[in-house]
Amino acid sequence: MQQDGRIESFDVALLEPNGELNGYVTVRGSAEQIDALRGDDEFRRSTADSALIVDGLRHIAGFTNEGVARQLEVWQEAIAKVPQRV
Repeated sequence: MQQDGRIESFDVALLEPNGELNGYVTVRGSAEQIDALRGDDEFRRSTADSALIVDGLRHIAGFTNEGVARQLEVWQEAIAKVPQRV
């Protein structure tokens, strides 16, 4: 997908044994690229196959660069709705 320009890049991380998470793959791309990836039939089939043998398989959206600022705004708006205790 990277060679085809369908995603910008990806990284694989393997973690030390911890009982929770053995590793993860970070896929980088524009919002449009990630949306297209999530809707891709091959990606969905691969996910279904993997879910049969991998415990706790998840796809979690994350944000970097300008996306962090946008997410902070969302959280600040949510926090403003919650009564604050002193």
